[in-house]
Amino acid sequence: MPPAPARPSSPRWYLIPARILLVTFLLTLLTFAVSLLLGILGTVTLARIRGIHPNMTLAYRHVALPAAVCVGVIVFVSATVMEIRNYRQTKALAGIARASQ
Repeated sequence: MPPAPARPSSPRWYLIPARILLVTFLLTLLTFAVSLLLGILGTVTLARIRGIHPNMTLAYRHVALPAAVCVGVIVFVSATVMEIRNYRQTKALAGIARASQ
């Protein structure tokens, strides 16, 4: 006798905000780190060319923080749209699977 097909579980709506916040936090943190690295390299290079002492606060305030905020907002909106779309699709497919049984 073949095993019974697994019944699809209904999607959990309360996991959506957790996934959205996790993805937003991780990508914002990654963006902050990469833009800070590029900002520091640019600041050091420019200071060396000009022959002055590099001001590292410029890399934080004018490069890394604005880049991280912009990317964080974009990731939050796009992750929200994708998670809601995925939730609705999974919910519809689970309904179809329940109706076909």
